[in-house]
Amino acid sequence: MRQVFLDTETTGMGGENRIVEIGALEMLDRELTGNRFHCYLNPERESEPMALAVHGLTTQFLQNKPKFIDISNEFMEFIVGAELIAHNAVFDVRFINYELRLARLHPLEECCNSITCTLKIARKLHPGKSNKLDSVCERYQIDNSERVKHGAIIDAKLCAEIYLAMTDKHETSKYK
Repeated sequence: MRQVFLDTETTGMGGENRIVEIGALEMLDRELTGNRFHCYLNPERESEPMALAVHGLTTQFLQNKPKFIDISNEFMEFIVGAELIAHNAVFDVRFINYELRLARLHPLEECCNSITCTLKIARKLHPGKSNKLDSVCERYQIDNSERVKHGAIIDAKLCAEIYLAMTDKHETSKYK
């Protein structure tokens, strides 16, 4: 099955916040293929101070980037039919579906085979422990030194690595 590892960065946590960066990596037969989708986006609004501290993507940097609607068809072509996998998938899916709704497109659930959350897998395997992306990387000895700030393509790659580590000897369907 074709899998796509996904991450987003946003202007904030709730409400009508928007995506500022989206990154996705394709995997076939537990191997990254090198095919990827990565884009910085103009959210048409300021990032909240806490979000800006997390990703560092300033309004000035984003002002000349495309809007989500401009890349929506290309993004959907990249992910259609795949199993989407994300760390804290609920967060990413909520924001992507909001953008898709604004673009008058179908939600992810109608375009993808399934959606898997590596945070849920980590919580089942390691209850009561920190299961943030950095914590899971440390637990499985995955090098995350590139991750100075949150970045969608770096985080999608780390998500792929922790997924492989956590599912190496496990049947993945029970963790969705």
